[in-house]
Amino acid sequence: MDGMKLLDRQRTYFRSGATKSVDFRIHQLETLKKMLTQHEQEFNQAVYNDFKKPELEMYATEIGILYNEISYVLKKLKKWTKPQKVSGSWVNFPSKNYTVAEPYGSVLIIAPWNYPVQLALLPVVGAIAAGNTVVIKPSELTPNTSRALKEIVGKWFKEEFVAVVEGGVETNKELLAQDFDYIFFTGSTRVGKLVMEAAAKNLTPVTLELGGKSPCIVDESADLETAARRIAWGKFVNAGQTCVAPDYLLVQSSIEKKFLENFENAVTEFYGNDPKKSPDYPRIVNEDHFNRLVGYLDDGKVFLGGDTDSNGSYISPTVLTDIRQGAEIMEEEIFGPILPVLTFDELPEAIDMIKSKPKPLALYLFTKKTEAENAVLEKCSFGGGAINDTLAHLGNHNLPFGGVGSSGMGAYHGKRSFETFSHTKSIMKKSFWLDIPFRYAPYEGKLKWIKRVLK
Repeated sequence: MDGMKLLDRQRTYFRSGATKSVDFRIHQLETLKKMLTQHEQEFNQAVYNDFKKPELEMYATEIGILYNEISYVLKKLKKWTKPQKVSGSWVNFPSKNYTVAEPYGSVLIIAPWNYPVQLALLPVVGAIAAGNTVVIKPSELTPNTSRALKEIVGKWFKEEFVAVVEGGVETNKELLAQDFDYIFFTGSTRVGKLVMEAAAKNLTPVTLELGGKSPCIVDESADLETAARRIAWGKFVNAGQTCVAPDYLLVQSSIEKKFLENFENAVTEFYGNDPKKSPDYPRIVNEDHFNRLVGYLDDGKVFLGGDTDSNGSYISPTVLTDIRQGAEIMEEEIFGPILPVLTFDELPEAIDMIKSKPKPLALYLFTKKTEAENAVLEKCSFGGGAINDTLAHLGNHNLPFGGVGSSGMGAYHGKRSFETFSHTKSIMKKSFWLDIPFRYAPYEGKLKWIKRVLK
């Protein structure tokens, strides 16, 4: 792979103006949707081969999200691309003022392995809508999906417009050394820092979709049965390999026992008495991640699950209580089907614990108390989240998705994706018929007037 030659080809194509037509963008988004429709089963099989993801989960969390996003953008794109009028100021009277969204140029998208189709192609929707060319670098940890993306995208799009580049760390380094106009990265905070460092050498703007330890709070006013089901779903979908999965649980002491009973019932309802036999429960992506997760099992007392099988990279849905002091599981993002449970007596304790850690990508609160909701939203900083649900906020086009602090910078989804991949150009247009003289030299006698009006 010659990253420089590929970028040169894409840059030449972009500079030809071919991608700027709104009709062209619409046609390419329609092509992307047709591609997904015709190759849906191939993508399903590739992801299943990588970590045994069930077909319904694959559709609900990957393919269906892409269909939905493309359809939404197609409905709105003509409106978004029109010049947007803004108010003028009397200082520049008379004038017309407006903004224009223009594409950056050549965009690099580095995708993760956990939702390997959705997270590779969802930012592509915004990049195409904004009029850019795109290089996609899928994760080498899901080789079947990476290969499918390379082959399928290559059949539907010319390389100078949208290209998929396979490879590992060295390929990432080669791509990041190129002078892309925008970089969009989804992955760990550690690698995100390396991406930002590389981008800084070319002053390339970035969006970093990272992670962190996303807390989930359950207070004594919550509907415990519903809360347990929604938290269990959010934690164990994709076997916990979700950047916004509840990473640890803060349960009010008075309802801990009852909540855990409901939680155990929910897990049994979802996956049966032996989740290993369930066709609806995926596996861990590879041996390294499996071994890392198994190491966390000694950080607390196993209340539920704790079963492992290295041959199939299987870890059962697991709940840990009595977390030991200084446990690694409370320092690192888990990214797997292990849920540590801690307790609090009063809400301020839970808030203080959350504030003592880096700002998370998501936060979830289960409560019927408005004052609890207000306290958490006011005092805790996080990327986004939900009240009385988990993960569901990602399904709303009107809610930008992104982190804050160590959980990321920038956002996308819906209109925000279009804005992310667009430079907003500000324009003021004036006529020749009125030319107010106060700004011109000589300045004698004008300062008092300027001071009077510019206050």
